[in-house]
Amino acid sequence: MTKKKLKKWSLKDSTELYQISKWGEGYFGLNAEGDLCVIPQKNIEGPKINIREVIEEAKKENLGFPLVMRFHDILRDRIRDLNQSFLNIIKEAEYKGDYYGVYPIKVNQLREVVEEIVEAGSDYNYGLEAGSKPELMAVLAYNTNPTALTILNGYKDYQYMKLAMLGTKLGRKMIIVIEKFSELQQVLEISEDLDVEPMIGVRAKLSSKASGKWAESSGDFAKFGLSIPQIVQMVEVLKKHNKLHMLKLFHFHVGSQIPDIRTLKECLIEGAHIFVHLKKLGAPIEYFDAGGGVGISYDGSLSSEGSSTNYTLKEYIADVVYNLKEICDINNVDHPNIVTETGRAMAAHHSFVVTNVFGEISLQAQDNLDIAENPKDHRILKNMKALLRDLDFGNYYDTYHDASLFKAESTSAFKLGVLDLLERSQIENIYWAICQKIINLTLNTDNVPDVVKSLKKELASKYLCNFSLFQSLPDSWAIDQVFPIVPISHHNQKPDIHCTLADITCDSDGKVTHFIGKDQDESSLLLHSRPLNQDYYLGIFLTGAYQDVMGDMHNLFGRLNEVHVYCDDEDPNDFYIEEIIRGHSAGEVLEIMQYDKTEMNRLIKQQVDKKIKSGDIKPRIGVKLTDFYEESLNSYTYLDSKR
Repeated sequence: MTKKKLKKWSLKDSTELYQISKWGEGYFGLNAEGDLCVIPQKNIEGPKINIREVIEEAKKENLGFPLVMRFHDILRDRIRDLNQSFLNIIKEAEYKGDYYGVYPIKVNQLREVVEEIVEAGSDYNYGLEAGSKPELMAVLAYNTNPTALTILNGYKDYQYMKLAMLGTKLGRKMIIVIEKFSELQQVLEISEDLDVEPMIGVRAKLSSKASGKWAESSGDFAKFGLSIPQIVQMVEVLKKHNKLHMLKLFHFHVGSQIPDIRTLKECLIEGAHIFVHLKKLGAPIEYFDAGGGVGISYDGSLSSEGSSTNYTLKEYIADVVYNLKEICDINNVDHPNIVTETGRAMAAHHSFVVTNVFGEISLQAQDNLDIAENPKDHRILKNMKALLRDLDFGNYYDTYHDASLFKAESTSAFKLGVLDLLERSQIENIYWAICQKIINLTLNTDNVPDVVKSLKKELASKYLCNFSLFQSLPDSWAIDQVFPIVPISHHNQKPDIHCTLADITCDSDGKVTHFIGKDQDESSLLLHSRPLNQDYYLGIFLTGAYQDVMGDMHNLFGRLNEVHVYCDDEDPNDFYIEEIIRGHSAGEVLEIMQYDKTEMNRLIKQQVDKKIKSGDIKPRIGVKLTDFYEESLNSYTYLDSKR
């Protein structure tokens, strides 16, 4: 075991520690003052928005934390990058079809997000995808480009089908994707009743299996799609009804957050072969929909692990274009127009959560421990004191094991009445002091024993953060997804404390204990000791996909305050807040749960009036109490850090 040579902490060290340049895709960086910044155009010489300055402006608007920051310029850049990359590679490959991408709004259905995507994609005829009736109603209202596609997935009933026909009558390119065989007959019947011939597509169940956290959603037993025999039967039914001309799209879906490019290639190749054979059966298919599945690197490792990807967006696009072209050319089939339903990679980077750290829980020992020899001490206490006095780098391994034995012995002695509570307290304090000193002795040491690694995990402080894991990071709890978590400032100072994060819900699962590391996920996050008389803020990043819309109201913590930030190169701070959306008040979340604010105020006033009449509360105080209760119902559901 060798000690590393200490060096001065730098911004480069902080960038590497938090992997900012790897997961950030060029949208995030540090300034000279050590503050984390947003670089909305990925141009280091261009506008750079200091997140700390956005925080200060939000505070002036009386916005509490946690706070969602949404950067629409990033969203627009992602849409442009996807579409322009497809156009460039199609041209380079001499591919004869066009690209008609769609954004699956399930990834983030917020109106402001959908509006921004539609506007940013208008020059590219970029469309939308819906998977439910409410989503279909949204895309009907907002996807007004007659050239852009509207892809309709999910299980469908009569009303869903009729809404799709409404879109067709309005001149939209609505494509109803057949997910189960019974939907085909439904489409044919409603089409005849309404005298509308919609475009339809077919979703295939591929035999190729996906990889990653959603691998089970693919293969022969997938929830959605038709088997190969069912697809052939569908072609026959359409021919029988003289409706084969309605079949315009072939679709498959690999899964979500696919980490390995080989999985995408295998599914793409199988799908391409199905497509060319459908063409040979006479199906006039114009669109080849490769679905979603494109992942992002949450942990910055750029690997095939579940929280990352071993490919870039452009590499994925090249594989789609070149593999489809090759298979079509071999089979003398015209190149179809390409459709993808890429959502996560479009939306994830544009928003993140900022939370304030308001407290700390630590197992560390008390300061100024008395470890002097005392003949009156119990034998176990004497031995524990001696271990701490003699502890150094050369004996820390043996000392730890001896201390663990003495601690266990002290617990047994306490249960038998041999040790009193004060003696046990002294022994445990010394034990934690020994553990902390061992960690400090090995901070700059390579190849430490596993017991030391475990100590770092067990003794990591818990930073108490003002947010709800279940509202803002549901995937962290549900599927153990790791997210980048980075201090907003202080990056020119060396972080000095290993932490896990705890939220404010009354739930033992409300914690974050997995973090990105340089080579592998870590069980703690290296942060700064909380500065005196100054707020310490953390950013939780890549939450723009799914996390914004999947959260629940566990403990009745509702939606977060939001600011929508736009780049402005002429502004002294390079930004302006275009819109503020206030989060749920206590009264609003209670009303969602069928409570009535007016009735609740009445009941409280009734109880206060009784106390006033009995003389237990003075009238002036009673009025203040009822006003305070009413004011509380109108307040933010999260902790108020201003008091």
